[in-house]
Amino acid sequence: MLSSNVVPSSSSVTFSKPNHQFFINASPIFKPNLLSRVQVQQNLHCCRATSQLHESGLKSSKLSLMPTSQIQHSITNLSSFNRFLSHPFEFSAKPRLQIVKAASDANPEGESVAPTNPKSKNFKLALVFGMWYFQNIVFNIYNKKALNIFPFPWLLASFQLFVGSIWMLVLWTFKLQPCPKISKPFIMALLGPALFHTIGHISACVSFSKVAVSFTHVIKSAEPVFSVIFSSVLGDRYPIQVWLSILPIVLGCSLAAVTEVSFNVQGLWGALISNVGFVLRNIYSKRSLQSFKEVDGLNLYGWITIISLLYLFPVAIFVEGSQWIPGYYKAIEAIGKPSTFYIWVLVSGVFYHLYNQSSYQALDEISPLTFSVGNTMKRVVVIVSSVLVFRNPVRPLNGLGSAIAILGTFLYSQATSAKKAKKIEGEKSS
Repeated sequence: MLSSNVVPSSSSVTFSKPNHQFFINASPIFKPNLLSRVQVQQNLHCCRATSQLHESGLKSSKLSLMPTSQIQHSITNLSSFNRFLSHPFEFSAKPRLQIVKAASDANPEGESVAPTNPKSKNFKLALVFGMWYFQNIVFNIYNKKALNIFPFPWLLASFQLFVGSIWMLVLWTFKLQPCPKISKPFIMALLGPALFHTIGHISACVSFSKVAVSFTHVIKSAEPVFSVIFSSVLGDRYPIQVWLSILPIVLGCSLAAVTEVSFNVQGLWGALISNVGFVLRNIYSKRSLQSFKEVDGLNLYGWITIISLLYLFPVAIFVEGSQWIPGYYKAIEAIGKPSTFYIWVLVSGVFYHLYNQSSYQALDEISPLTFSVGNTMKRVVVIVSSVLVFRNPVRPLNGLGSAIAILGTFLYSQATSAKKAKKIEGEKSS
């Protein structure tokens, strides 16, 4: 008897003919009764009908097969469209629909094997990093342009958090991003990380307003130094390789600071305090959010952004609120066109959120080690781009110090990844 195996691939239908043998009147003693004759006739009739179906090219079966594939294709398109709206710059999204593989993709044991294409994987990885770097460069350039004519970092930092809050509220309202369940313990657990995020963000903006973008990023590359120090104080233990890797970071940042043309004490302290804020945010998040692992990174960052806005804006009014209106008129007078100033501020706000969103999406797609290396190279790209755009003078020793600091950051990522690998192996062996 012929049987059809329908595989939901593009449009192909595979027919196989099992080796079933029907022995009718196999024994000379056995005489079929009326019921057995009817069964034999039904089997023969079914075989003829199936053969005719196969010979006619499945013309009659298309009516029953095509709607199913069309519905599945429509569902896939709708899911991809919704994911594009909630992740507008994500090119390497993980598939949410498990598509049944074709029969040729299955191994002899019947298990489907997903085909791997190294070129396609590398291309997607390059797109993820490319968009992440591009968004970061755009933010740093337009943020610095706005601060050059409107030197009020507290208002600009508040506006950037405001844009991110509106962005997440739109995604949640139109169900383009699943909204996490909100509870009092969850909000209480977010208060600490959001406070340190606010400190890190406003300190970085203050540094950007006082010194060159390249210098701020060189100092911010010293974040691993603070991470090792604070984690050690709280009880973590690091091997000697990690401690040795932070020495070139300290040396490089010191050399870059001494030879920086646009050196400013407030700019230096702003970058250093930003490192402290973001390190404490990461440490505190690991300790206070252990019970909320079901919340993904993007939703977590969205709620941190909203709470940070509530922290920052009242303080911003107190610190520099009385200077905003006179500063606004000076900025319009300096730039000439108000629309240009509005575009700079809006672009800085949008791309601040987008590059943070892309960093979370990149971390979902790649390993932590690859992410650390990519984050190190991101600083290099931003530093070079800002020097080219703003034409900041760079002394040879300043460039050497920056390179040593970036190299130390790379060595730190390698050392910490080796530490994590040993820890995982120890847990598996135990």
